Amino acid sequence: MTPDTSASARVPIPRAVRMLGLVSLFMDLSSELIHALLPIFLVTTMGMSVTALGLLEGAAESTAMIVKIFSGPVSDWLGKRKALLLLGYGLAAFTKPLFPLASTPAIVVTARLLDRVGKGIRGAPRDALVADIAPPEIRGACFGLRQSMDTIGAFAGPLVAIVLMLWFADHIRTVLWFAVVPAFIAVGLILFGIEEPVHAGASRRFRSPLHWRALPEFPGRYWFVVAIGAAFTLTRFSEAFLVLRAKQTGLNVAWIPGVMVVMSLAYSLSAYPAGALSDRIDRRILLACGLVLLIAADLVLGTSTSIGMVLLGVALWGVHMGFTQGILAAMVAETAPQTLRGSAFGVFNLASGICMLLASVIAGWLWDRHGASTTFYVGAALAVVPLAMCGFAPSLTKHTR
Repeated sequence: MTPDTSASARVPIPRAVRMLGLVSLFMDLSSELIHALLPIFLVTTMGMSVTALGLLEGAAESTAMIVKIFSGPVSDWLGKRKALLLLGYGLAAFTKPLFPLASTPAIVVTARLLDRVGKGIRGAPRDALVADIAPPEIRGACFGLRQSMDTIGAFAGPLVAIVLMLWFADHIRTVLWFAVVPAFIAVGLILFGIEEPVHAGASRRFRSPLHWRALPEFPGRYWFVVAIGAAFTLTRFSEAFLVLRAKQTGLNVAWIPGVMVVMSLAYSLSAYPAGALSDRIDRRILLACGLVLLIAADLVLGTSTSIGMVLLGVALWGVHMGFTQGILAAMVAETAPQTLRGSAFGVFNLASGICMLLASVIAGWLWDRHGASTTFYVGAALAVVPLAMCGFAPSLTKHTR
């Protein structure tokens, strides 16, 4: 008997999903082009201290995490996903010219924070729109396509930065201008290429994902996962410090975006295998492996004196992210009551956002006061705490309900 054709082969991916994938590709290309060069631009060109850079990066990433908590419920309340997509992507696009035009660090700080606010606004409504328009039988394929195209943009941005830095003889301001075009292409694709499906109606009132009165209903094992996530985030500072470490080895400025290429490649290649493996074995084991990889990355980066060693440390850093990000999300989902999962992720993201800010500020202060090696050694030492906590975490596998 001829095997039945899969549902994904029979049902085409909707055009709007493909367009959202292109939107993600172009905006990530733009953002990662800037992000790969921004630490060097701020520290060497603008004269910002590493402590201030840590504060900026921590504030930027924590802002994006915290804004995400509320953007999804707002889109449900409005019943208009596309409007929030335009606001989020548009805000990010309009910040892009501020980077090459900046004459003071304050302008760069403003642009960076507004860009992350835009990321926070667009993330949840975008995923909700994919869920709205994707046929149920190929929903996984639709989300996978969008994420894959997002990853292509994350790779392409630093690669384009390398080519342009070589072409324009390391003139960073000139290269940063090239991030403007793909950002506005992304906005144009949303405006003219995506038609939002007609909703039955918006929610009558806004419901915050943080139902504070429901917090006592969370079991102890959920709070233990939040504690592990917070302790873990305190050990992970911004990837901007990886870029600065590469610069210390004498790597030509034009090639520094390659650091982000290596990290993103290691991350993307490890994330799916780690996630699939976590469906078959205890998630605590893989989370502990990820923390061991983080400790190894910190030790390699702390002792590195050559670009080869730095790139090895960066690759280990990327693999540790592949082993931890999805697994922590699965642990949150599996330890929280099913009816309160939105609140559970809201609390988790809030705690992680605060800890991300603290981690990057502490890392910047250590870098300025005691040097780069001490920063990474302290990170390795702090990672021992969540590693030890894994031994006491609730046992979680795919059978957990």
